[in-house]
Amino acid sequence: MKQLGKISLALALVLFAASCADKNSPNYQFMPNMYETVGYETYQGVDNGLFPDGTEAMLPVEGTINRGYMPYEIENTPEGKEMARLNPSPLDSLNSEKNLARGKELYDIYCAICHGAKGDGQGNLVKREKILGVPSYADAARNITVGTTYHAIYYGLNSMGSYASQFANEEEMWQVSEYVMKLKEDLTK
Repeated sequence: MKQLGKISLALALVLFAASCADKNSPNYQFMPNMYETVGYETYQGVDNGLFPDGTEAMLPVEGTINRGYMPYEIENTPEGKEMARLNPSPLDSLNSEKNLARGKELYDIYCAICHGAKGDGQGNLVKREKILGVPSYADAARNITVGTTYHAIYYGLNSMGSYASQFANEEEMWQVSEYVMKLKEDLTK
């Protein structure tokens, strides 16, 4: 009987506490600074006592570039494309087999879906008529070079957008460009 009395007293206290709780006000906060932080605006100067001008996230100096990145010096114009025609590949000619093998891997991933595995313009999307007008690399009117291929990958050409963001670095774009020239050579034989 004493057990039943203790259980019923505990239950009564829990029900009393629950009925008195205000659902509209939060419970006591043990660390209010974690719940109600001071909001700082991005790029706002905040004087923290150590630095007279405050500390702020500053914009980079005009003309700076990321470490390890060199911008392409030829601009995206018809004149720039003609200048790119004269650009040779900067890759090491001693590792040409390695470069072509890596270029083939990347070409199969990013380019073959439209341009075809052989460079004949008959990729899966063209065969299914999802896109039209992808020319063959063997087309004499195209007159593509390794430099114009790199330029087209970097900036895009006609309805093909830029693929520069798909590649990890410039070396991979040059490897694909060299592989495209190998496909052009194989098609014209």
